[in-house]
Amino acid sequence: MEKEYCAIYLSGTGNTKFCVEKLVKSLDENAPIIAIENSAAISAAAGYKNIIFGYPVQFSNAPKMVRDFILANREVWRGKIVICVATMGAFSGDGAGCAARLFKKCGATVSGGLHLKMPDSVCDSKFLKKSAEEKRQIIRRAEKKIARTVLQIGSGKFPHDGLGIFAHIAGLLGQRLWFYNKTKNYSDKLKIDNTLCVGCGTCVSVCPMKNLTLENQTAAPHGKCTMCYRCISLCPKMAITLVGKKVVEQYRLENFSDGI
Repeated sequence: MEKEYCAIYLSGTGNTKFCVEKLVKSLDENAPIIAIENSAAISAAAGYKNIIFGYPVQFSNAPKMVRDFILANREVWRGKIVICVATMGAFSGDGAGCAARLFKKCGATVSGGLHLKMPDSVCDSKFLKKSAEEKRQIIRRAEKKIARTVLQIGSGKFPHDGLGIFAHIAGLLGQRLWFYNKTKNYSDKLKIDNTLCVGCGTCVSVCPMKNLTLENQTAAPHGKCTMCYRCISLCPKMAITLVGKKVVEQYRLENFSDGI
């Protein structure tokens, strides 16, 4: 017999995992929460009717790794009921809709879409940097929205962020058309500062794509980056960048969350 909820997510810096965990544990405290790079994710999902699927939005699109994961496992989604949870820094238009459309093509029913704004956990561009209080306020708003969503779902009403035609147009015209080449394929833009890298191997062990290796005691990327920022966030020497040339800040989500 199929169980209640299963949550699957891609989370680079912890924001998406935090949001998905808050949501699913409030709906079903026994629900498993599994990262998509975990080999157990698909076998676990196969036993659940209801799937909560979370990921960070990039340029109003789902990450390449997420899109590939959904399509590579299309048979698993047939007959499932999916809620798409998309986290973002500011705007996405149809962030949740990007995965929702793929799930529908694979035979799933999409019951809801939820957009949650979260602060950037790591910055390699000063333009993205926010104060500690700004981060705290953003997280509080996300927690409150999750709490409202749980109550709505409990009464049979599901959020539909990013699922309508107007959201689709907003996402398409707002960013995706202009930046499509940035998310069409995996990125080869990840940069390692060899003067800072000490070859500790942290980035190698945490990369969901296994895109990094150690070569001559220095980390080396191999052109298959899904832009999750996990390695940048966790590098102890701030030696890795993607957009900018220098890591401006790293922070830990748990330092800013006060709970609902």
